[in-house]
Amino acid sequence: MLPMLATPATHPGQIPEGSDWVYEVKWDGMRVITESRGGRLRMVSRRGNAVTTAFPELATDQLPDGIVLDGEVVAMAEGKPSFAALAGRIHVRDLRRSAKLAAVNPVTYLVFDILRLGGHDLTGLPWDKRRETLESLQLGAVSPRWQVPPIYDDGALLLEITRSQGLEGVVAKRRYSRYYPGRRSRDWIKTAHRSTLTCAVVGWIPQTDNDSLLGAVWMGLPDGDGRWRTLGRCGAGLAGAEGNRLLMLVAGHPRARTVYADLPDDPDIRRARWVEPRVLIEVRYLGTDDSGRLRQPVYLGVRTDLGPDDLIGTSGGDRAGADEPDLDLDEADLDEADAEGGTR
Repeated sequence: MLPMLATPATHPGQIPEGSDWVYEVKWDGMRVITESRGGRLRMVSRRGNAVTTAFPELATDQLPDGIVLDGEVVAMAEGKPSFAALAGRIHVRDLRRSAKLAAVNPVTYLVFDILRLGGHDLTGLPWDKRRETLESLQLGAVSPRWQVPPIYDDGALLLEITRSQGLEGVVAKRRYSRYYPGRRSRDWIKTAHRSTLTCAVVGWIPQTDNDSLLGAVWMGLPDGDGRWRTLGRCGAGLAGAEGNRLLMLVAGHPRARTVYADLPDDPDIRRARWVEPRVLIEVRYLGTDDSGRLRQPVYLGVRTDLGPDDLIGTSGGDRAGADEPDLDLDEADLDEADAEGGTR
């Protein structure tokens, strides 16, 4: 079952108000649908890829048979959920390596919806009835790594608190909303405090003193008309093992010419090695310049939970902040199209 997706707020920093709405924290993690059948747990990403072995600390046989849950897998850094802390885990499929990573960097599964229980489809029920059912399960007793996050009635106050605490943002949900698998709905509205973006790597530049090492990557997004626009290049955060891993991923998809509609005006463009836009990455940035390039982008990690098709038709960035239009790669909305990515 594909997850229901939230619609970005028309104006970042604003969400619907009134008694018809309830509010949740927007988590900086990876959206995961979980099913328990015959005592076996199966966890899948937004793209339907199995990720169960990536998170062995979430394993349990204590769930009701046939239950289907929706939530966000998060990892902590400095006391806050961080996609950068999670990025090194979501691609791991070797159980022994996953177990080693879990010992030093454990994740938590924040479950915020229930879709099936006891053979019954619950997606047609209003949100408040599904929430009541979810809370009755007492998932925290199943495992300390499974939690049902709290909900709030005061959206404005939650926005203020999440901003002051450095959290990602807020999701507003209509109390009577049913669950629409695989669809984006205005019954869920999200707004974010930080500017992060999921985009495609369309080329790379080697380090000046070593052609075999990654110096920076060129980033791009489709414009919705079959063309690609540049977001500039990113080199921060690519030192060491992270850069080596990303280079291995992108170097296997070379192409003779760039996918950009127009070549960027950059002195290093002659050194660029162009690739097919198949690898997605998450970056944090400080707004854009007059040409639309990201200012001071920092690489956070590879989005293996999303694919290039998730970027089709987008015109902004995943979980963008107040100075940018929200491109929902998530999170990419990236879907219609975030990555989710929690992550919604």
